[in-house]
Amino acid sequence: MSTWAIGDLQGCYDVTQRLLERIRFDPAVDRLWFCGDLVNRGGQSIETLRLVYSLREVSHVVLGNHDLSLLAIGERSPEDQRKVNADLQGVLFAEDAPVLLAWLRKQKLAHVDRELGWMMVHAGLAPKWTTQLAERHAREIETRLQGDNYRKLLRNMYGDGPDWSPHLTGPERDRAIINTFTRMRYCSPRGRIAFEHKGEPGSQPPGLYPWFSVPGRAQRDLKVVCGHWSSLGLFVGQGVHAIDTGAVWSGKLTALQLDAETLHVVQVPGRDVAAPTPRQRPPKPHRNQQDQRRRDGRDKPREKAPEKVPTPEKAPE
Repeated sequence: MSTWAIGDLQGCYDVTQRLLERIRFDPAVDRLWFCGDLVNRGGQSIETLRLVYSLREVSHVVLGNHDLSLLAIGERSPEDQRKVNADLQGVLFAEDAPVLLAWLRKQKLAHVDRELGWMMVHAGLAPKWTTQLAERHAREIETRLQGDNYRKLLRNMYGDGPDWSPHLTGPERDRAIINTFTRMRYCSPRGRIAFEHKGEPGSQPPGLYPWFSVPGRAQRDLKVVCGHWSSLGLFVGQGVHAIDTGAVWSGKLTALQLDAETLHVVQVPGRDVAAPTPRQRPPKPHRNQQDQRRRDGRDKPREKAPEKVPTPEKAPE
């Protein structure tokens, strides 16, 4: 019996099948951990989702930002759903979409196996979160997502703020937890996520750190396996195994054996499509900077425009 963690699939069905063949996956004895972002951009999202669903009895899945975006879009009108890309429309208008989306909504933000010694998340953890705290915060969101008011959670989850604080409540707390688990790459020592920076380590400005190397971070009693950060590539260090290796952008799809005595990684070539050139978003001024500008008369408050919900192509990264 082997337990394998697999990086972001992103709708790459053929690639996923090749990897399962390469690791000689046997559902009778083996187990799979999927690091999230099962769908979007790969062109075969419905086939990929059906495959993972068919393996639900022998696998664990954590939700990624693209999975949550799909769930949110699934609650919109058919007219709005037709505005998204063809890959996601293939899921939304499939005959078995209600079954697949209901199952996806029941997946976790963090999966823990203390006997095996591993925690799986999609993106990362806040600097001060122990594995116990992370698991507790994940359960908060999972309970809401699986409850009667899940539509409210999905409507309110978009946005880059606020920064995480244990004193947050309501939708802002939910959003901060979701952003940490599904969008984290770089952050400050106080845990402020730098959403605009997505490149490899060394490309970020001073004062920002990969989430797993922030000074003063909590000591963790489990190894962490994650995906999300394709420009990081395969990374093993500081108790973290990052395995999103860009399968959807002509990189590789990676499997990591979690119960091996030594590091055991298996990879297959990804989709033959070049990655788009990343566009850096200018950093948003911190709230204190905004307040100072207003006091100085340089930035007059403007009436807030209605918030636009991102399309899946522009889903929060």
